[in-house]
Amino acid sequence: MIKKVGITGQEGFIGKHLFNNLKLFENEFKCIEFKREFFNDELLLDNFVEECDVIVHLAAMNRSNDPTLIYDNNLRLVNQLIASLNRTKSKAHIIFSSSSQEEKNNLYGQSKKEGRNRLEDWANNSGGILTGLIIPNVFGPFGVPFYNSVVATFCYQLTHNEIPQIQVDGELNLIYISELVSVIINKIRKAEFEPCFIVPHTSTVKVSKILEILNIYVAEYLLNGIIPKFDNLFELNLFNTFRSYIEFKLHYPVCLFKNVDNRGVFVEILKLNSGGQISFSTTLPGITRGNHFHTRKIERFAVIKGKALIQLRRIGTEDVLNFELSGDNPAYVDMPIWYTHNIKNIGDDELVTIFWINEFFNRDDTDTFFEIV
Repeated sequence: MIKKVGITGQEGFIGKHLFNNLKLFENEFKCIEFKREFFNDELLLDNFVEECDVIVHLAAMNRSNDPTLIYDNNLRLVNQLIASLNRTKSKAHIIFSSSSQEEKNNLYGQSKKEGRNRLEDWANNSGGILTGLIIPNVFGPFGVPFYNSVVATFCYQLTHNEIPQIQVDGELNLIYISELVSVIINKIRKAEFEPCFIVPHTSTVKVSKILEILNIYVAEYLLNGIIPKFDNLFELNLFNTFRSYIEFKLHYPVCLFKNVDNRGVFVEILKLNSGGQISFSTTLPGITRGNHFHTRKIERFAVIKGKALIQLRRIGTEDVLNFELSGDNPAYVDMPIWYTHNIKNIGDDELVTIFWINEFFNRDDTDTFFEIV
């Protein structure tokens, strides 16, 4: 049976990632749309709650100059959700996102702990199911700088000619957004009463080390087009996070230098400190390749002959980025994760494109999802 899943805070950092990932499992889940204004209208909220088998409650305020406002807002949202669950006599599975801040002496952490406890009381009294997640610091693509995490802030600053400042050089327990989403989806599938599940962090890194790695990405990748070496999965995830903050319209296409002599032309296409796979394609005039996206892979398209239109669109948005490339002036465009992309031959002759991707092709795990740009 397909589970109907609603996400309060669907438009937030975690919410968008969870929503987009659930859509990849159409045979298991149906996403029930949530809008922020539902909390301002009991009828709309009740209709939403009645339709859901599972509600992932992510809606919350994380930062404000007034900590009392955070506390009051977060508990108000929990109380409104509980009231709606009671009005509709729902026995839904509620997944509540709490925080490792629970045990710290701040009003945000207190609001999360108290909200989780109130939902546990509701579940015990109603026969519903609660999964309470104690979540460490989360980072990943599209996080809001100066709000979601220091990683988001550093990435934004370094890609926008700003100089990051370290306020406190402490160690951070981190989890990548895709890793957290996998935990949540696993909890949706299991549907077990688990009021206090501590989500394990996957990396522990000092703030200064994060900035050190990101500065390498600036020097090697942003300024020189070199794919860095990744010593572990954290560094790869950090790199994909960093790439998401680049202003693609301004950065691409990146022109390649042509060495010309009486023998012909020589062009260096890719310098890398990591492995991967290189391939090439020929495309006939008028033909389009692609129309798919990846959730983890790094990919480079370099046009060496003919004329091409490369198009990118971030999943869940409508804005299409268009880049025209020509073999007469060799250039490349890198494909960011969670952007569906294609390449079309817009010339009269054969199009020749060289592709590099950072991992070998695996037919059992292609990380390739089709969606028209």
